[in-house]
Amino acid sequence: MAALQFALPSIAGSRRRPESRSIIRPVRCAAERQALFNRIAPVYDNLNDLLSLGRHRVWKRMTVSWSGVKEGDTVLDVCCGSGDLAFLLSEKVGINGQVIALDFSKEQLQVAASRQRERTKACYKNIEWVEGDAVNLPFSGSSFDAATIGYGLRNIVDRRKSLEEMHRVLKPGSKVSILDFNKSTSSVTSSIQDWMIDSIVVPIASGYGLASEYHYLKNSIKEYLTGDELEKLATEAGFSEAKFYEIGAGFMGNLVATR
Repeated sequence: MAALQFALPSIAGSRRRPESRSIIRPVRCAAERQALFNRIAPVYDNLNDLLSLGRHRVWKRMTVSWSGVKEGDTVLDVCCGSGDLAFLLSEKVGINGQVIALDFSKEQLQVAASRQRERTKACYKNIEWVEGDAVNLPFSGSSFDAATIGYGLRNIVDRRKSLEEMHRVLKPGSKVSILDFNKSTSSVTSSIQDWMIDSIVVPIASGYGLASEYHYLKNSIKEYLTGDELEKLATEAGFSEAKFYEIGAGFMGNLVATR
């Protein structure tokens, strides 16, 4: 089971770089959530691997594949955390592409930038880390060929506004792929999910001194949207098509929406 997640060079030829008003800019979001992710940043990756038995890496590769990203694209990863999806996207777009990775947690971005410096593949140099707000993206319209959000939409206060912003910055026909916990309509799945959080996730997190931070996970899932509700919200935000996929034995879900 995944942990609580929310995760350069100029573009070749005539491709226009997305306009960013600032690399460091004021963030208007729920302050307590921002503080939470700042606190868990140092152990975020270790907990993700431990709590999901490494399965979160498989789900993230599926998310990138569903985004339709390809060589040379300019892509956006919102709520990038420590950078897992951004690194996968950079491998897909290659040295002629570009990845913009945005998060509201400065500490998470510092971890991501540190991980980038440790990697030797040339494609990883195409990632730019931006501190910013998911409901007020600092980019011009129709800038990106694809986008992803990993474990982030659930934690955004104004989810519709965030999706409207994703719709605005994507090019026509491109996709956003959104991975998160699944708010299952099955009472059995929901009960098992609650038990795993109470009996496995929180006790393990307590060993890192983060029990209270991970208690938040169960409530955040209950306050989230079902697959049908996410599809409806995406179309209301302007996307022409939206499809939700249950993955990870129904404990995880991925929304794919087409601009």
